[in-house]
Amino acid sequence: RPFHVEPTNIVSVNDDVQRVTDEASAMNKRIHYYSRLTSPADKALIAPDHVLPAPDEIYVYSPLGTAFKVDSCADGCGKNSSIVTIFMIWNTMMGTSILSIPWGIKQAGFTSGIILILLMGILTLYCCYRVVKSRKTIPLIDTSNWEFPDVCKYYFGSFGQWSSLLFSMVSLVGAMVVYWVLMSNFLFNTGKFIYNFVHDINVTDIVPGTNGSYKVICPSDAGSHSPQNSSVMFSSGNNTDFELFEKWWNKSQTVPFYLIAVLLPLLSLKSPSFFAKFNVLGTVSVVYLVFLVTVKAAHLGIHLEYNWFTENEFFVPEFRVLFPQLTGILTLAFFIHNCVITLLQNNKNQENNVRDLSIAYFLVGLTYMYVGVIIFMSFPSPPLSKECIEQNFLDNFPSDDIMSFVARIFLLFQMMTVYPLLGYLARVQLLRQFFGNAYPSVVHVLILNVAIVGAGVAMARFYPNIGSIIRYSGATCGLAFVFLYPSLIYVISLHRAGQLTWPALIIHIFIILLGLANLIAQFLL
Repeated sequence: RPFHVEPTNIVSVNDDVQRVTDEASAMNKRIHYYSRLTSPADKALIAPDHVLPAPDEIYVYSPLGTAFKVDSCADGCGKNSSIVTIFMIWNTMMGTSILSIPWGIKQAGFTSGIILILLMGILTLYCCYRVVKSRKTIPLIDTSNWEFPDVCKYYFGSFGQWSSLLFSMVSLVGAMVVYWVLMSNFLFNTGKFIYNFVHDINVTDIVPGTNGSYKVICPSDAGSHSPQNSSVMFSSGNNTDFELFEKWWNKSQTVPFYLIAVLLPLLSLKSPSFFAKFNVLGTVSVVYLVFLVTVKAAHLGIHLEYNWFTENEFFVPEFRVLFPQLTGILTLAFFIHNCVITLLQNNKNQENNVRDLSIAYFLVGLTYMYVGVIIFMSFPSPPLSKECIEQNFLDNFPSDDIMSFVARIFLLFQMMTVYPLLGYLARVQLLRQFFGNAYPSVVHVLILNVAIVGAGVAMARFYPNIGSIIRYSGATCGLAFVFLYPSLIYVISLHRAGQLTWPALIIHIFIILLGLANLIAQFLL
């Protein structure tokens, strides 16, 4: 006997089946993505709980930022709204570069610095847009689980694979070195503040500075005195104990080694997933830094004098030949190109990807601009010169400054929780390529960790210049992921489709040359 089903019911059943199939496909993609990041024996990034959401909620995770829950409707289950996507991108890009932006503006000149932040933001945004579109240039292959290094491997073979690994390691290890230098700095100043407070010791740094409640110092103008431990005690306490403390609590000679006892064991953990719970501190730290900058500027006032090309005792020219030092920092400050595809593929409305990416870049640039410009404008010149702005602008505030003390505490704890995550990512990328396992043995992991920690200790001991380290690593990894590969892949795809024009070719060759010039200039200036 024939079985009759109403056509409307067929459509309804098909819709339900299609919806369930889509949700299952999306779930498999997420599981596959996390599985590709680590070895099967390591459970740190294999289908964590927040990748298997309840039907009415989803947890989103930003590796360098925060984890939070988003409610979603049935039609968009498992997808993020535009506001969440924008926040994730902003949260991921905001990092330690913000501490060096004021120094970069000083190196470039005030007017030149503002222009460069705008231009570098636009240029890196365009290259990031090319990265997002790169997967669509590959025909007849399912690229839904691919990130940009996979696209590089498709176009350039083993060279693309290994070069992507090399430049990715440069960015990771460079960030870990900067973190070690900063953690040594913050731990030193925090310990000094606590010791002086507990022992009721009043000290003053032997460095030039302003007077008053909102003191600003110039460590780089300390002459023959080392800014690390140069201080004079004014209390009648035990001078011997104070001198002994300063001997064993030195920013460059002892404190970087003390961190080894805490961080080296943490790097050796098989799973660093516990530390991801504290990444919300990254957002808190950035918000607090913006607050600190605002309060300091309100009390210090504005100190500007326009000298377009000449330098005087207290001010720098508006345009300086050292401007590539800022572009090197900004290359890393706007760097998100190796993971932007993953962040955008969970956007609920894919047609808004370009808009959301542009808004996120605008907010990142606005944050950098605000902090950099406000610190530069409010820096008290005279009596101090603008040349006194440090590569870490917190160094321009003495260790007994309460607001700076709180900022250092936040940043120290946040960096100590992010550092094992960066080490884990470096281990996964490097050891899996060579040994097929993210944790081949304790010896392999220990050798890698000792090498990474040793690089950080050496830099904190002999070259604690975070601005320079950031610009070197930023210009190096940026040459590949920001300027070279996105432009080459776009030109190759246009050529294969028979759509390559001379203007497009010239423009993208010019972008590549800009990236190459940016890298070369870091070693010449």
